[in-house]
Amino acid sequence: MDEITPKTILIVDDEADIREVLAIALMDMGYRTLEAENAPAAFSLFLEAAPEIVVTDIKMPGGDGIELLRKIKRENPETEVIMITGHGDMNLAIRSLKHDATDFITKPINVDVLDIALNRAIEKITMRRELQAYTHSLEQLVREKTQLQDHLASLGLMVGSISHGMKGLLTSLDGGLYLVASGLEKENLQRAREGCQAARETAQRIRKMVLDILYYAKERHLQCRPVPIADFVRTLADLIRPRVDGFGMTLAVQVAPDSGSMTVDADYLQAALINILDNAVDACLKEPHDQPPRIELTTAVQADTVMFKVSDNGVGMDHETRDRLFTLFYSTKERKGTGLGLFITKRIVEQHGGSITVESAPGKGSVFTVTLPKVPPAATAGATPEPETPKD
Repeated sequence: MDEITPKTILIVDDEADIREVLAIALMDMGYRTLEAENAPAAFSLFLEAAPEIVVTDIKMPGGDGIELLRKIKRENPETEVIMITGHGDMNLAIRSLKHDATDFITKPINVDVLDIALNRAIEKITMRRELQAYTHSLEQLVREKTQLQDHLASLGLMVGSISHGMKGLLTSLDGGLYLVASGLEKENLQRAREGCQAARETAQRIRKMVLDILYYAKERHLQCRPVPIADFVRTLADLIRPRVDGFGMTLAVQVAPDSGSMTVDADYLQAALINILDNAVDACLKEPHDQPPRIELTTAVQADTVMFKVSDNGVGMDHETRDRLFTLFYSTKERKGTGLGLFITKRIVEQHGGSITVESAPGKGSVFTVTLPKVPPAATAGATPEPETPKD
């Protein structure tokens, strides 16, 4: 690092002639100078201008230089203070060193001695800044190493979780294909249909897992455009309905035809809401119900916001599960889940400038509420909304 030369030095002395001589010498050395005739005026000027070097007399009317030194060091310990003393004040000069003065020079002031004291002060400032820069670089390296370790740990968890989940899905797929093959061989169409349904369900889960991995691996800039809210909700319902119907559940959808439009990345947002709906289906499958399993998807539109609410009458969640629900790799699905889905959902919702909340209790079902601005903030969206394509 290049040597750093402070530009401003504060001169403090009650004798105008000494201040003038010092100012001329320092300006010849390339410094800008500030001057004060006593300690109170000097401290006020110090607070205002924050010079890195102060040259002050020890004995002055209205407050001595040592007290000024102590006040300056309390305010900014890194300020270098050079004391000016008479030949009979050596004890005071030594005392000033105990209060962290950089150096002292005696009257009459020798310019060469002053230059040596200033060089010593500048050397301390330069070394301190180099040390600070080195410390900052070291801290940055530690942060980067920690982030890398966290990333590698997350990658390991993800690989393990995905491998575990994929193994279970492939086993389910093998089971479905076996039912298809044995049903066809024995001309048992019911068994073949059951096998097809099982294989279709597993294929949908594999597709969802692959999409979750892609969303996690690379954060995508939103490609926002105006989308009719009613059309968006109908498409969302069509995407989840095969899974809902396959288990004999009820899916109730409420959206007003005249809900207007919102500016979103439709594919990305649908993936997020599908994760919530998929969780609702799993929650309804976990235990027998006194009532038929039911999922509700409702939409409420206000002046500037859109709210999507997904309710189910499934098993519900305890407090600990709710708190960890959006944590990376946390899953309540055992072998069926990777712990990516709801983590990604939260990230997508927040990318749109929105928020997500959950209300749930064991045996009472769950309610997920996603609230979004109709138009995401430009900084959050990461892309200029595309104009709506005119319809013929």
